[in-house]
Amino acid sequence: MTATAPASRPGTVPVDLAGPQPVLDVVIPVYNEETDLEPCIRRLHAHLAEHVSYPYRITVADNASTDATLQVAERLAREFPEVVVRHLDEKGRGRALNAVWQASDAAVLAYMDVDLSTDLAALGPLVAPLLSGHSDLAIGSRLARGARVVRGPKREFISRCYNLILRSTLAAKFSDAQCGFKAIRADVARELLPHVEDTGWFFDTELLVLAQRAGLRIHEVPVDWVDDPDSSVNIVKTATADLKGIARVTKATFTGEIPVSRLREQLGRQPIGVDAPGVPPRLVTQLVRFAAIGVSSTLAYLVLFLLLRTVVGAQPANFAALLVTAIGNTALNRRLTFGIRGRAGAGRHQFEGLLVFGLGLALTSGALALLHGSTTPGLVLELTVLVLANLAATVLRFLLLRGWVFNPRRQATTQKEY
Repeated sequence: MTATAPASRPGTVPVDLAGPQPVLDVVIPVYNEETDLEPCIRRLHAHLAEHVSYPYRITVADNASTDATLQVAERLAREFPEVVVRHLDEKGRGRALNAVWQASDAAVLAYMDVDLSTDLAALGPLVAPLLSGHSDLAIGSRLARGARVVRGPKREFISRCYNLILRSTLAAKFSDAQCGFKAIRADVARELLPHVEDTGWFFDTELLVLAQRAGLRIHEVPVDWVDDPDSSVNIVKTATADLKGIARVTKATFTGEIPVSRLREQLGRQPIGVDAPGVPPRLVTQLVRFAAIGVSSTLAYLVLFLLLRTVVGAQPANFAALLVTAIGNTALNRRLTFGIRGRAGAGRHQFEGLLVFGLGLALTSGALALLHGSTTPGLVLELTVLVLANLAATVLRFLLLRGWVFNPRRQATTQKEY
């Protein structure tokens, strides 16, 4: 009996370009765009016909238009086999994208604004990393290095302020949330879209924040972008809705309404472990582990100090307790905090750890000497001063261990030598 091969993670398998179904589905959400729709579709269709070698589809998502937009779209669909029309009875760009993307049978789903402000030359670089399985989402960015943008100072200011707000409130790492030029793997979209609540302009931002927190890879493409002076977007209304969306997503993050852990598990995007030799943990992880080891070392130090103090006196007890715990502290931090295994460089690490221990000894011994030189302390005051001195020594120890003893560059040199 042969074992069943484990299922591939969504978004990681290269797309089959030779299948019968469309590989790429480009959605154009529109509301009352009877004038701009036809030149948009003709230009987009001509670009795809010339530059794309795999099956594609253009979907016009009509958001309850009240003018002749639907009729124009249906006429274009009769002219071009690759153009289809999807009519929705309710307005909302996010609602349209969510509905069309969830119903699409294409492997890669994209959308762009009807004004085609973004140069279509960026479409190939946008889609390529999704087709290969390298990335999960791709966004056009007007703020990335290499982008060329033509727009007024008002819109430039608003855009940069909005993205600054996203970075400060939602810890967004992507540079441009609202550029109307994005793509996503369909297998990834099926997991994310049911959790995106917004039906308007905040849809993009919510999708990207959710993707980032689920551990997905977001590819950014610098674009050439020319502002449409006739855009019908109500900036004040959109900004207000976006701020409400930010508040809602922030609240959902703290309350656990966003199932980040479950999504990471479903998508196979859990953080990479630090078990690989020579790979140091992240700073936050290092601080947590160093603090835990530091607390244990401090408790062990105090126990040893109390046991030895009545036998050999305060200063010798301090020296012996610090020496024993320093050796153990260095060994534990080497293995757990900084992820270094094996014997390579272990002797040097302990030697340099003892030098760091000497600085800690100087701090604690100096504190004891000052204390005893100024008063005759009781045991409680003596222990209090020692704890405070040890805290200062701990901060110094972490900085020296991370920046000197276990510096990643020095570890790379040590590994080459061995």
